[in-house]
Amino acid sequence: MPQVNRRIFNWSSWDDGKLLDLRFCDLRLRITGTPLEARIQQLYQELGRRRIRFQPRCWLSEEWFSPDGIPGIAIPFYLAHPRLAKLELRQMFEVEGGTTRWCMQLLRHETGHAIDTAFGLHRRRQWKRVFGRYSRTYPSAYTPNPKSKNHVLHLDWWYAQCHPAEDFAETFAVWLRPRARWRREYAGWPVLRKLEYVDELMRSIAGKKPRVNSRERVEPLSENRKTLRQHYAEKRENYGIDIPEVYDSDLKRLFPTSPSQATGAAPPPLSCARYARSYRRYAGGESANPPTSSPRYSRT
Repeated sequence: MPQVNRRIFNWSSWDDGKLLDLRFCDLRLRITGTPLEARIQQLYQELGRRRIRFQPRCWLSEEWFSPDGIPGIAIPFYLAHPRLAKLELRQMFEVEGGTTRWCMQLLRHETGHAIDTAFGLHRRRQWKRVFGRYSRTYPSAYTPNPKSKNHVLHLDWWYAQCHPAEDFAETFAVWLRPRARWRREYAGWPVLRKLEYVDELMRSIAGKKPRVNSRERVEPLSENRKTLRQHYAEKRENYGIDIPEVYDSDLKRLFPTSPSQATGAAPPPLSCARYARSYRRYAGGESANPPTSSPRYSRT
């Protein structure tokens, strides 16, 4: 992430142990002056080009979400400062939305939820016919079909298959993407019917004011007295992330940090990142064979 250059935070030089004991409200973060500001403006421009007057309000919180009944978007705190992004990486092993492309994908997705709230789109009969029942219970887990052509491919894990609300948000995100060629990309797929419906739906609300105008912020960072340590303990438990230190020595043997640590007359040390990227391609069906100890697949 580009460096934040408009504000100086004393905690930015603290070690992880000290930083984790800081409360969210004491971070005193804001979107202004961060890379998020430009990305949100880009989102508004994309909506404007489609003649959509609605602009979701954005604020900082613990996670990505668009609250029920509130046409806005909560953005995770760690995207507002590179020091917090590093902490997120160490704690969760990834920074969700940490690149411009990934962040815009998530913003477009959450905008799908927000615009649905703003105009009450899921109450329309045709919406229900195309996407299903919005009131359907959210599953605690789901098993996607990677070969399905009834859903768009946008976020990872075939997220459109999770729930009708997510199906709409993902379809909207694909429709909104600049220079998208969804008619060509999804030609012959049943999901093209959903994209054409979203296109028709967005044309019907073009230039109109939203029905719901609430500017309420749900769980804003400024009112959150939880410490970062508490947050990550809960988040790791929720995601089932618990890696005992006993595995450290095994991981270092598998992924040595320097050639001298590698055992035997083997190829250069294997990069954990390269292996993970290779396995991702295999799991996603791009490769017919699982990754080996010396993957040759290029980065996607």
